[in-house]
Formats: sequence, C-alpha cells, structure tokens
Amino acid sequence: MLYYNGMLSRRRLPLLFVALGLLPGLPAAAQTPIRAVATFSILGDLVAEVAGDKVVLSVLVGADMDAHAYQPRPSDARMLADAQLLVSNGLGFEGWIDRLAKAAPFKGRAVVASTGVATLAAGSGHGHGHSHAHGPDPHCWQDVRRVRTYVANIAKGLVDADPANAAHYKERAAQADRRLIELDAWVKAEIAKVPADKRRAITGHDSFRYFSAAYGVKFQSPRGYNTSSEPSARDVALLIREAREQRIKALFVENMTNPGMVDQIARESGAVVGPRLYTDALSGPDGPAPTYEKMMQHNVTALVAGMLKN
Repeated sequence: MLYYNGMLSRRRLPLLFVALGLLPGLPAAAQTPIRAVATFSILGDLVAEVAGDKVVLSVLVGADMDAHAYQPRPSDARMLADAQLLVSNGLGFEGWIDRLAKAAPFKGRAVVASTGVATLAAGSGHGHGHSHAHGPDPHCWQDVRRVRTYVANIAKGLVDADPANAAHYKERAAQADRRLIELDAWVKAEIAKVPADKRRAITGHDSFRYFSAAYGVKFQSPRGYNTSSEPSARDVALLIREAREQRIKALFVENMTNPGMVDQIARESGAVVGPRLYTDALSGPDGPAPTYEKMMQHNVTALVAGMLKN
C-alpha cells in the first residue's frame, strides 16, 4: 500500500490509476476510493487489512504514539471533514474524538470497533480522566478473539460506506478472521509452555487485563491503564516487595511509557527488564510490531521468555 506517516499518498493515486489503465471509460465513482480515518495505529492496521486498496486511509495517532494523551491538530479536523468513514475504539479510549468529530465537522459514517465486545471493568481508580475511572477497560484488542468482533464491525462499516465494493470487504474480512483464529490458537500454545505458577509479569501500565483473562497470565503494574496516572511511592514500594517475595523476574516497559520507574523496580527487586512491549500502539514499519499480528507475536514471545525465568 502507498502508506507513509499513517497516510496514503494522495498525490500518487491518480498516477496509479493512469498506470493501471483504470481511468478511461470508467464512471467517476469507480475512480474515487473512499476516505477513511482510524483513530490510532492498531485500528489503522485492522482497517487496512479489510479495506485493501479500495480506501485512502489516514491514521490520527501514529506508530509509537500514545492515544491516551493525544492532542488533536487542525490538520486532523480537515482530514475528518473530508472522510466518509471514521473508525474509533470507543470505551473512552480516545477521550478527544467526539469533540474533534464535532469541530471538523465529520459527516460520514462512524464505526466504534468495540461495539458488541464483552468488556472487563477497569481497575479501581484507574481511568482515562475521572469520568471513566470506573467504566470498562478499553484495551479489548489484547484478546485476539475480541479482535474478531473489531474486524466484523470494520467490515460492516466499509460495506455501508462503500456498497459497490461490498464483496471485496467481506472476502478480506473473512481472510482476516481466519488468521485471527490461527493467531489466538498460537498465543494459547505459546503461553502453555510456561508452567502455571510462573505465569506472572510486571508491566509499566495496566493494559493487559484482557490478555490476562484470555490467556491466564497474571500482570501487575505501578500505573493504572492511563499512562498519565502517576503511582504513589507506596504503590511502587509494594510492587518491589511483591516482585521480591514472588521472585518475579519478568519485567516489561511498553513502547509509549517512561522506562524510569520500571528500571527502579528492576534495580530494587532483582528482576530483569525484558524487550519493550507494544500495547497501545504499533511500532514503525522497521520495528518488531508493524502490524497487529506481529505485535501480538512479539509481545507473547517476549512474555514467555521472561516468565520462564520466574
């Protein structure tokens, strides 16, 4: 795909159509792919999987960027004003999206990818701003089975926005669903390599609740699931004590969080900081997690290697 900085090259699309011989004699509708906007990189990858080359896709919060703390720019509003489809996670994950869509103004179809997904409650007192402190945890994509619902919702949104290409979207969604079934089975098989009493890890912030429920790994973190919530010295001290007592060696930092606190816990507990995990954002194209599938494979491989040391 012609994708850079989360955005397809718009200038090159007409040249592409000329090169492919698609311009002459075709109705205007066939020459104009719909414009879609995804709120953050993980959703962007899922939309790209289903859309293929039928959509000009823009991603608001790109690779290695934190959607929790994102500040929309005027260019984001212009992008949304031109779009026929907006795909967001929902569940309070993008606290800024409703204001941005209203300001744009966005007049297309809005798809909330988490619609119909069974949610888990967020940890007490940890939320995206006070209004979501006791609401659902939005990180549903950490359970591959729940992502199958995301893909179905995205496919329905694309079909509704662009019925002329309905067969294309349905076929690609079916392919993506088959790969997700395989990925879910692979994750379970990998985690099964770790003895049950060793399936424990410490992470920088609490975004693995769905992973924990789906795959039977116990996570602890000094932060809530909002990366901007600061833990107290007492919370950190408790975690250090727990890591020592339970001999937890598997310690991880996510790609968007400050590693300082995790380094402190490692120093004082004797744990080892493992490879960086990708939880709320993909890596860039040259990193270890440029797609959702590769993100899950990278995280699981790192977690299994770390937990085997417990």
